[in-house]
Amino acid sequence: QVQLVESGGGLVQAGGSLRLSCAASISGGTFGRYAMAWFRQAAGKEREFVAAISRSGWNIYYADSVKGRFTISRDNAKNTVYLQMNSLKPEDTALYYCAAVYSSSAYTLDYKYDYWGQGTQVTVSS
Repeated sequence: QVQLVESGGGLVQAGGSLRLSCAASISGGTFGRYAMAWFRQAAGKEREFVAAISRSGWNIYYADSVKGRFTISRDNAKNTVYLQMNSLKPEDTALYYCAAVYSSSAYTLDYKYDYWGQGTQVTVSS
């Protein structure tokens, strides 16, 4: 059983920064065996991929819309994955979800992930 809890969302002005965290609780398993990802869903829109990181941290993927502004990282000792978001834009406003899959590879497709958090809201004002 995997439980994911996101935190760090909030209201920020355009150009500002936020750091999201996703803490994982895993029974009978090891966080370091899971690939992790961030997705987001804006009001009235489909959920979209943001960033993903393999269980080793060696392979990282970003959506084109966030490349150069967002950074995904993980701390396996703390069972936590992070999303550092800089130069935020109003179009980054969304509910941000953390996702996990028991896999060595990270994916950009949401259906590949088996476990999801409840989300944390990010609102960027212009």
